[in-house]
Amino acid sequence: MVTRDDIESYLDRLGSEGTSYSEVENGLWLVRPGGALDLDVVVHYSPPVVILRVKVMTIPEDDARCAGLNRRLLELNAMDLLHGSYGIEGDDIVLTETLELSHLDYEEFLATYESMTLALSSHLRELASYREER
Repeated sequence: MVTRDDIESYLDRLGSEGTSYSEVENGLWLVRPGGALDLDVVVHYSPPVVILRVKVMTIPEDDARCAGLNRRLLELNAMDLLHGSYGIEGDDIVLTETLELSHLDYEEFLATYESMTLALSSHLRELASYREER
């Protein structure tokens, strides 16, 4: 099984691609992708899984806007995301992916991380149209 130290070594390897990270508590890291994405990927080591999660935006208060956003997120879940999915956590839209630690290797971790950041790169502009000024 992959250990907490293994996950940290995976994060170290991501650093060669311009990614930085900091551990905010034992087994919980904030990962900052390099490039244009201005967000943090939260990586949580929680045996028997590791969870990758990104806060995408706050849920709109306007019912019509919220309904349109929910429909679009379900469409993206069905058509554009390989493994992860958009969901609701409290008042926020999040993109989440969970990986089993029992057979996880760096290549699978990297593919998941890149899949999430690539999806966000292509989805954020469209999803921004659903945001409300607060």
